[in-house]
This record gives sequence, structure tokens and C-alpha cells, in this order.
Amino acid sequence: MNTGNQSVRADFILLGLFQYGPMDTVLFVVIAILFSVALMGNIMLILLIQLDTRLHTPMYFLLSQLSFIDMMYISTTVPKMATNFLSSSKTITFVGCKIQAFVFLVLGGTEALLLGFMSYDRYVAICHPLRYPVLMSKKICWFMVTCAWTSCSINSLIHTLYAFQLPFCRSRLINHFFCEVPSMLPLVCQDTSQYEHTILLSGLIILLLPFMAILASYACVLTVVFQMSSGKGQTKALSTCSSHLTVASLFYVTSLSTYTRPHSLHSPEEDKIVAVFYTFITPLLNPFIYSLRNKEVIRALRRVCLQKI
Repeated sequence: MNTGNQSVRADFILLGLFQYGPMDTVLFVVIAILFSVALMGNIMLILLIQLDTRLHTPMYFLLSQLSFIDMMYISTTVPKMATNFLSSSKTITFVGCKIQAFVFLVLGGTEALLLGFMSYDRYVAICHPLRYPVLMSKKICWFMVTCAWTSCSINSLIHTLYAFQLPFCRSRLINHFFCEVPSMLPLVCQDTSQYEHTILLSGLIILLLPFMAILASYACVLTVVFQMSSGKGQTKALSTCSSHLTVASLFYVTSLSTYTRPHSLHSPEEDKIVAVFYTFITPLLNPFIYSLRNKEVIRALRRVCLQKI
């Protein structure tokens, strides 16, 4: 194959999460079931928030945005990964790879910022309750969401346009289960160290800053709760915050592991396992962590079900 435009425009081959073999059908079924559960969980949460007027608050508005992002996020990578278990062709077109990388970066970045805004919402509600209607007004909520989507779309567009104009002339084999920019850099036949610095900068701004804000917000929340609440209230707050922090940490720590290290320190097999956590596990867990452990959501579900009977 010639280098240049022909190699750049050639289809890629995704090597997948596992080596394909006799367990392909079983893996396909397991992934399809988990994908369906994640999809239905997020769809049900969005519908519930829309149907129950008591959930029309800033916290649940942000939660509905998170569910929408998770629904799209998991749909960007998992269907292709699952179908590759049954398909003899593991190829993805150049344009398809480019679109997948762009959409993935938009959704992943927006989720990272949105989780930070959600922790700020809880901080204001508990630490500054009298100012909550002003600090978390409908206008400010929409401003937060718009800024998250716009900034991450611009960031994703810049990275996608630059990364996909690089000469991919070493190989067409992407040792991953989807088109992720860091996993494609080993295919480039020129020095990418300068570009890796921009990936690092984006990772620090979009991933590390919100994660630090989340840790600081929950530290303040727990401090206030432990000063004011009874033993039962403290236990409930600790249980809620710990579950939220666990899921958020899974997302941020694994994402930072991928986007803040130079590709020379990456191990393809390790990267694929790490990517499962922020592409599949967190979108699967989020609707259940934020709904099944939330009494308001459970009561709203009962109300909606009783209205339909």
C-alpha cells in the first residue's frame, strides 16, 4: 500500500476487546444484554424526569442530561464492538472511524464537565440552601449545559480534524475495540510528541479540573452534614456520597490514565480494559446509582406507575 492520501483514506481494522474465538457468540449475548440494560435504564430515567413534575428541578435536569449523554455514549462504541464478535470483517471505514472518534470525544468530554456541575449543584443545595434558587436558576442550568456541549464539541472537532489528517502509513490495524485518538497514534509515521502535549492539556482541563471540583464539593458537603445532621443523616450522606464518588472516580481515573500519558507508555491490552470502565461500566451504573439509591426517584416511579393503572 502506498503512503500518502491512499493510506490515509484506507479503511481501518479494529482488533477488538478480546481475541476472537469460540466464545464470540457468548460474548456477543452478554454484551448485548448489558447494553440493553444500560440503554433502558437511561431511557426510563429520562422519561420519568419528564413525566413527573416534582422532578423538574435543577438536579434532575442535569441528571436527565447525564442519562441522555450516557445513552448516546454507550451507543457510539458498544454496537460496533458487539457486532464484530459475529462478523468476519472487523473493518471500519475512514469516515466512520472519524465520526466515531468525534462523537466519542464530544460525549465523553461533556459528561466529564456535567458530572462536575452536578457536584456543584449538590454543594450549593447543602452548603448554601438559601441562595440555591439564585445560584442554580433555570437560566444558569442551561448556561452550564450549553457551555459543556459547546466547549467539548469545539475541542473534539479540533482533535479529530488534526488527528485524521496525520499520515497513517504504518498499519491499518487499530489495537482497540473502537476508534480512539490515543490508540491511533502508533499508526502514524511521524513524530506526534507535540500533539500529545495538546491531548495532555485537554485531558487536564476537561477531566482533572472537574474531578478536583467534585472531590472538593463532596468534602464540603460531608463537612456540613457531619456538623449538622444526626447519626442517621450522617450515615445516609456518607452512603450517597461514597456511591457517587466511586462511579465518578471510575470514570475520571480511567479516562485520565488514557488521555494524560504519552503513547510510548501505553499498553494496548491494558488500554482496552481501562477503556471498558469509562465507555461501558459507568454508563451502565449511572442510572442505577442515581435512581435506585434516590427515594425521590423511587416515589416518582410509583406515582407514574399508579397514574398508568
